[in-house]
Amino acid sequence: MTSREPRAALASYAGEKIHVVTGRLAEFSLRAMLDELSRKLEFTYTLDVLGITVAALMTPEWVARKIQIPSDATRILLPGYCEGDLAPLAAITQLPIERGPHDLRKLPRFFSQEAGTSEYGAYDIEILAEINHAPRLELAAILAEAARLQSDGADLIDVGCVPGETWVEVGTIVRALREAGHRVSIDSLNVREIADATAAGAELVLSVNSDNRHAAADWGCEVVVIPDDPASGAGLEESIEMLATAGVPLRIDPVLSPIGFGFAESLNGYLEVRRRYPDAEMMMGIGNLSELTDVDSAGVNVMLLGICQELGIRSVLTTQVINWARSSVRECDLARRLVYHAVRNQVLPKHLESGLVMLRDTELPEYGDEELRRLAEEIKDTNYRIFAERDQLHLINRATHITGRDPFAMFDQLLSSEPKNLDAGHAFYLGFELAKALTALTLGKNYCQDEALDWGHLTIAEKHHRLARGRPAADRSQQPED
Repeated sequence: MTSREPRAALASYAGEKIHVVTGRLAEFSLRAMLDELSRKLEFTYTLDVLGITVAALMTPEWVARKIQIPSDATRILLPGYCEGDLAPLAAITQLPIERGPHDLRKLPRFFSQEAGTSEYGAYDIEILAEINHAPRLELAAILAEAARLQSDGADLIDVGCVPGETWVEVGTIVRALREAGHRVSIDSLNVREIADATAAGAELVLSVNSDNRHAAADWGCEVVVIPDDPASGAGLEESIEMLATAGVPLRIDPVLSPIGFGFAESLNGYLEVRRRYPDAEMMMGIGNLSELTDVDSAGVNVMLLGICQELGIRSVLTTQVINWARSSVRECDLARRLVYHAVRNQVLPKHLESGLVMLRDTELPEYGDEELRRLAEEIKDTNYRIFAERDQLHLINRATHITGRDPFAMFDQLLSSEPKNLDAGHAFYLGFELAKALTALTLGKNYCQDEALDWGHLTIAEKHHRLARGRPAADRSQQPED
């Protein structure tokens, strides 16, 4: 038996016969979806409707006792909520077993995952993550921040010094970072700070211009060359030539300017450097956009790393000081994989990296009003189902179908019916879920009850609470039938 979790993309389902397991409540919707998908993807299926209303109550052990597997089936598809060890099923079949999505509306995407992306995840852009104003921090705080940055994807920890000051402890800090297993760069123009940092193990110096280039040959490491005047580029060519003549390994950073202060022209500076020095290593400091623009940082980081990938700029310096850029390192780590794959394979950077789609979801599959009405008619238990689509919230159980957009008004309407299963804990649960559902409507996100909203790489999984709420002890309508 082969189990795949998470699911590996298949080249094709054509010719397969998939045995799909479900509960009674999902039968109608699932069959309609499978009819369409099987025609489109050229597979056949059988649907095994087991004696349970809600598929989320299934366990692999219970399914193993009830499932009827056709002799010609080629794989088994379980409901996404059928959690637990698949060993009981493995004991009765050698077929591959998969769990589908929790939300039926995501079944088309589940079946249409594209093959050919097995190499996805490679990259060739290095991330330098700066610890801003490091001299103001205690060693323990620096080490803790360095560990977080490394965990998020940073390749080098950049120790940011304070202009106009000389940090006498910089060597101690760099040495401690090196002992903790970090690669380190030093961000300073101060010759003494740089000398102490490189002696302690810093492997890269940010930055070098006419103020300190005379000492660069003494540091024995690679440097980042910047212009004396970023607006005009003055001094950059002279520093490059002097350092190259001295045999100092270098990267060139023409310096990215903020929007309104020469941003477009500064982009042209990177193009010009690449034309003039086609084989040179280059770096781009991207914080002048991500930190200094009123916009969530993920999109900015993707665009800038896309530019770097196309121009062969193989390192970026980022910070995550301001709150809207607090996850920039992780965003850059995901973005560098996305742009590498797109450029290398000449494919659009689309439907490849869901971790960077955070504010809104990729698509909004719907049940539709007719299907929701049908579900409301078929539900035979007192548990509440919550749906959010077409600018409306729906609260449904066997006695109730309340719609609206104001959770407070909907809850008042629910209370007016004097429900018997609404204790304080259940009321809190419904309020929490309705708030999530309203957030989904507001932002254009999918809502699936008992599931966290999808915030991309920021998503925090939630425990499932719905099945433990609001069912009287005498109500056995959802219990598995043995």
